[in-house]
Amino acid sequence: MLRRFLIPFMGLAAVPAFAADVPSGPPPVEAPYVPPPFTWSGLYLGLQIGYGWGTDTLTVYPWGFGTNYTPNGVVGGGHVGYNFQVNQFVAGLEGDVEGTGISRTFSPGGVLYHTDIPVQGSIRGRVGVAFDRVLLYATGGAEFASINTSYTGFGYLSNSHSEAGWTVGGGIEYAINNNWSIRAEYRYADFGNLTDPGPFVFGLGATTTHNVTENAVRGAVSYKFDAFGPAPFAAKY
Repeated sequence: MLRRFLIPFMGLAAVPAFAADVPSGPPPVEAPYVPPPFTWSGLYLGLQIGYGWGTDTLTVYPWGFGTNYTPNGVVGGGHVGYNFQVNQFVAGLEGDVEGTGISRTFSPGGVLYHTDIPVQGSIRGRVGVAFDRVLLYATGGAEFASINTSYTGFGYLSNSHSEAGWTVGGGIEYAINNNWSIRAEYRYADFGNLTDPGPFVFGLGATTTHNVTENAVRGAVSYKFDAFGPAPFAAKY
């Protein structure tokens, strides 16, 4: 008798537990994470190192004697810039400052000519075409340099110059991820003419005119700040 009494009550007690196990509906579905589209737009800074070689073409007046020699050495420093991307097209502005080991001593006719470039820098525009994370670009603008010259012969004379010229070149840049990128670049620079007096070497009233040009290849690494770069957008026509 007791068993017949308890069985209905045990069934009623199990109803709430069973009801709790019944799913009330499908679980919420989380939207998949979609990373923001990559863009070259933004503020960036970085470091570069490379090798420069050039030509110093000099002419001695009033005799018209001329020769040239090839200063060369390591270049390296830092850069900062900003890019803006529309569709595949990228435009920006970049500046850099470098210390260099570019120097050469040349001795025609028993006179030692020496040229070195301890510091140089540039402010340039950049324009390019992006293929997702690969950027092909051209660059050009103003180039600045500190150029030292000296002469050793029938005496010694040294001069320091701050020269402004122009530079042009191009390169390829690859974005490793949304922030870091690496590049390879070539640039040509022309610092124009500079003139030194040379009384101890060439006689009273003599002058020496230099035309200094430079070729340089560089490798660089850059970091782009996300907060300063919107996603690329399609231009409306």
